[in-house]
Amino acid sequence: MTVTSGRAEKGDILIELEKRETGVIGIDLTSSVQTLFGEQIKATIQNTLQKLGIQHVHVKANDRGALDHVIMARVEDAARELLPIEGPGVLPPAKGPQPQVTRDRLRRSRLYIPGNNPDLMLNAGLFGADAIILDLEDSVAPADKPDARILVRNSLRAVDFGSSERMVRINSFRTPFGADDLEQIIPAGPDTILIPKCEGKEDVQAVEERIASIEKRFDQKKETFLMPIIESAKGVLLAFEIASASPRVVAICFGAEDFTADIGTDRTKEGRESYLARCQLVLAARAAGVQAIDTVFSDVADTEGLIASTKEAISLGFDGKGLIHPGQIEPVHRAFAPTPKQIEHAQKVLAALREAEEKGSGVASLGRKMIDAPVAARARRTLELAKRMGLLESE
Repeated sequence: MTVTSGRAEKGDILIELEKRETGVIGIDLTSSVQTLFGEQIKATIQNTLQKLGIQHVHVKANDRGALDHVIMARVEDAARELLPIEGPGVLPPAKGPQPQVTRDRLRRSRLYIPGNNPDLMLNAGLFGADAIILDLEDSVAPADKPDARILVRNSLRAVDFGSSERMVRINSFRTPFGADDLEQIIPAGPDTILIPKCEGKEDVQAVEERIASIEKRFDQKKETFLMPIIESAKGVLLAFEIASASPRVVAICFGAEDFTADIGTDRTKEGRESYLARCQLVLAARAAGVQAIDTVFSDVADTEGLIASTKEAISLGFDGKGLIHPGQIEPVHRAFAPTPKQIEHAQKVLAALREAEEKGSGVASLGRKMIDAPVAARARRTLELAKRMGLLESE
């Protein structure tokens, strides 16, 4: 019996395992870095197989510069097709302490990375996105999903994603893949799990229960956050129920492509067909006390359109957008940043409030306009955002 895993592409390796009845592990290696790292690659392959309890196999490996955690993932995926392997498999050494992720952190930009592309994952942390989404759902073909979940698991431990929140979009529990995704991913300690195609609180709670069970089994102290994605008419109508289904939920997201397909229309650049749904999602998020994240802007060449779409999202109350290309990060961050004029106005509002308090006055004004509670709250939010984005020094 012969099985394969991986690809002979940059940063990856194609592994072919042939099961034999007897004999030691044999390895035939072809590599773009064979002179320098050939023996190390062979040792990684052999050690991974031995830890998995695989003995009688012959390996053909076509390497294109894969790092150890990628080699381990491809070998393990192929081995799992040969023999049943219990547990999370062979985890690579952890890179080190990860940044602390809080419920209310900035999530202006969430960059999707296909979960079966190790080369893209390796450099994802350099782009400066608030969050990196390692995707196991739409960007991965069904035949590649078992392979991708092991690669994502290993990448979570071995790759430095910088200050970005480490998210994983699993497959829906309505598919054969969702539960198995969690079994592999949670032991690697992701920050947040994205739950696609949520249509009710049951979708969130099923994921929550499975995560809690895995965390208990592995004695994990870190809490994994949840981010449901709403992509249907039913999901929009039950958005508040979804947003408040679990204390782990930190945000709800809108998925325009599936939503427009669900209601039987085409997605337009202007987004008129989803305007009402997006407004309802923001209201649900605010009522539940979580963030609201807008859909992706799919035309990576249209920067002006991206900025316009982001500014509209901000005007509706969204806290961030999904992105599909690193080039979209800077324009989105720029759109979310308070302008110098807005910062100055907010400072004047709070200064007027302080002056009124010092005088013992219950009424404050700026120019000819009274400063009421909503105006003061907006000013505080503006300055807080400016501080978090590094545009204003913290006091």
